[in-house]
Amino acid sequence: MSKIVDKLQSLSKSSVSPIGFHPSAESKISAMLLIAGLSGAGVKEAGIVAEVNADAGLVLAQGFSTKTVKQMVEAAGDVPLGVFVKGISEEKLNELLVFGCDFLVFDIKVPAAVLHEEGIGKFLLIEPSLDWGFVRAINSLDVDGVLIGNKGEDSFVAVEHLLIYRRFVELLGKPVMIILPSLVSGSELGNLWQAGVDGIVVP
Repeated sequence: MSKIVDKLQSLSKSSVSPIGFHPSAESKISAMLLIAGLSGAGVKEAGIVAEVNADAGLVLAQGFSTKTVKQMVEAAGDVPLGVFVKGISEEKLNELLVFGCDFLVFDIKVPAAVLHEEGIGKFLLIEPSLDWGFVRAINSLDVDGVLIGNKGEDSFVAVEHLLIYRRFVELLGKPVMIILPSLVSGSELGNLWQAGVDGIVVP
């Protein structure tokens, strides 16, 4: 099984309080995964991911080479490494699997054949503006979770973001992770946890 999928499944699940309310003392404290967003420009990045104790690394660049990914997987050690794929060929996908890539992130335009791949984590990249009917339909897909993109320029987490994330959590029976444009404060992380977010991708 994919290491990151295993980590998501092992997160202690607590009853998430509504936004604006603190969890009750009886609630189990849950964690969020920290995923380092990588440019894929150099192998050194993967080594840093291991040093900072991130839960995983994600190569966000689309123009990566499978050779570089292989080297990054080796440099990351036990830290699972994933890649964002777009229009990937079956041959290149098989190479990623052989090289030990732990999970894939892909958008709704990718060939549906990727859904049948086994032994690797599969996460669907969606935009916050995706139609709610489409969001519900994701539950029928063979994916391990969703990753919500962020095209905004905001360097902070707004109330609007929390409401959107909470709505996704309520509609989906799968883990919900988000991409943040920058590091955020501890209080903002607390807000994201209360909204039900399972993991964050930060640069």
